[in-house]
Amino acid sequence: MRGVFRPSHYTVPMRPALILLAFLAASSSHAQFTLQTSNTTADLRGIHNVGNGVAWASGTNGTVLRTEDGGYVWQSCSMPPDAEKLDFRGIESFNANTAIVMSSGPGDQSRLYRTTDGCHTWKLVFTNPDETGFFDSVHFAPDGKLYVLGDPVKNAFALFLSDDYGDTWFAAGDKGRDAHANEGAFAASNSSFTSYGPFLLFGAGGSEHAHAYWTSTRCSPPPGHPNGPALSDCGVVWNSSEVPVASGTPASGIFSLAAKATTTKSGAPTATVIAVGGVYDHPDLGTQIAAFSVDGGQHWTAAITPPHGYRSAVAYDPATKTWITVGPNGTDISTDDGKNWHALHPDPALHDPPDADRNWNALSLPFVVGPHGRIGRLDERH
Repeated sequence: MRGVFRPSHYTVPMRPALILLAFLAASSSHAQFTLQTSNTTADLRGIHNVGNGVAWASGTNGTVLRTEDGGYVWQSCSMPPDAEKLDFRGIESFNANTAIVMSSGPGDQSRLYRTTDGCHTWKLVFTNPDETGFFDSVHFAPDGKLYVLGDPVKNAFALFLSDDYGDTWFAAGDKGRDAHANEGAFAASNSSFTSYGPFLLFGAGGSEHAHAYWTSTRCSPPPGHPNGPALSDCGVVWNSSEVPVASGTPASGIFSLAAKATTTKSGAPTATVIAVGGVYDHPDLGTQIAAFSVDGGQHWTAAITPPHGYRSAVAYDPATKTWITVGPNGTDISTDDGKNWHALHPDPALHDPPDADRNWNALSLPFVVGPHGRIGRLDERH
């Protein structure tokens, strides 16, 4: 949003794949990253791992990349129409052929393009209708809908949705998205917006306090409860909560959210949610970097041992029950749901590059991306 700092050099790591338990328990562990050849110098901020070796990445100057073999070869896609100067900060893909890529910028520089033929051709499917708007994140939720979060327009966060895999788009009418003074979201890693079950969340910054926004319903019992109704039969409303993450400047706040679905004792759906961020223009400040919620984003607690500086992306690996977060000065992991974080370092015995743990913007495990065409993969080393 206007007045909120939007970093232009972001990258994010990938899915944390099979990290040894002893490796995870150490207070200072060795990273197991392999750098890959992207054949581009674009700054990469979007990454999405589809699975079965297929992943898509995106970045500056209309750049879109795709791999079908787990990253051994990254293919340069054809450029979407009139996208030479666009900054593609988010991408969501469904298979090797179909993907939606999001550009971020003021007004009509925020756009969505769709391909259905493996990125040989692209169709412009949506352009930001608000000349003061700015797209921050595109997200495919478990309910089968695509969502696009934008900075506030007329003091309310913009939200658009599609129920046909991105072919047509509508403005959301849900209430409760009123922004606090000077507040906006960050288009840093395409992960300021997330979901679990039928519920949606996004993080924001730039205001006096950092806030997480989360949806609730007017139904009782809630959707997902054994005796509850379908979400389609309930009214949805947005709520906001203060989060103990750095705030008070245009470059501070929540830059990324990730959720792990759980249930309450009564069987209702909820989630453990991790928020990371900090102060973008002071990346080595190591306080107020991360917080966690055990009730789907309603109440938050600061990490006891935080990550070691500003972090732009966070993800959860259910295979190892590990959280991983990345940023310009390093990578950290947590095995206790965000209470304590431990730094990862390159393993000199395995000849990792000395910077293999840093200079990352965004994650979709096991892949991570960063500036100057930087792509990495978290290995399964034993």
